[in-house]
Amino acid sequence: MVALTAEKLRELLSYDPDTGLFTWRKRTSNRVTAGSVAGHPCRRDGRLMIGIGGKVYLAHRLAWLHVHGTMPKEIDHVDGDPTNNRLNNLRECSHAQNQKNLKRAKHNTSGFKGVHYHRGAGKWRARIQSDGKTKSLGLHQTPEAAHAAYCGAALELHGDFARFQ
Repeated sequence: MVALTAEKLRELLSYDPDTGLFTWRKRTSNRVTAGSVAGHPCRRDGRLMIGIGGKVYLAHRLAWLHVHGTMPKEIDHVDGDPTNNRLNNLRECSHAQNQKNLKRAKHNTSGFKGVHYHRGAGKWRARIQSDGKTKSLGLHQTPEAAHAAYCGAALELHGDFARFQ
C-alpha cells in the first residue's frame, strides 16, 4: 500500500484550520459526497477517524499532514480534547511529551492530579512522573497544598506540556 501524501490528501479533502473540520472535495464512493463533512468518531474516545483508500486515519494526524506536508509521529491536543482538531490546538510531540499532558486519572479520588491520601501518615501525598520515574513531592496537611507542590513540579519538569487537572 502506498503511503498517503499531502498532495493526495489535499486533492481528496479540504481542511479548515479554524474549525478543525474536513470536507470531501469530490465523491470517492457511494457513501461519500462532495462537500460533506468527513469522518466518524471513534467509539472508545471520540477522536475523529477518516477512511481513505481502505485505511483509517486519525483526523488530527491528517490535519498536520494537510497543513505541514509531513505525517507526524505523534500529535498532542493542547487542551486535552481529542475531538478539537483546530490547528492552534495541535502540536507535534514525542510520546513522552504527550504523556505529560494527560488529564487526571478517572479513578482519582482526591480531585487533584498527582495527589492521593496516605492512610498510614494521615496526610496527602503528592507525586509526579517524568521520563518513566516517579518523584515524591512530600506529605502535606491538605490536598490543596499537595496539589500546589504537584503544580510547581509539573511546570519545572513538563514545561509547556504541564497539565494541572
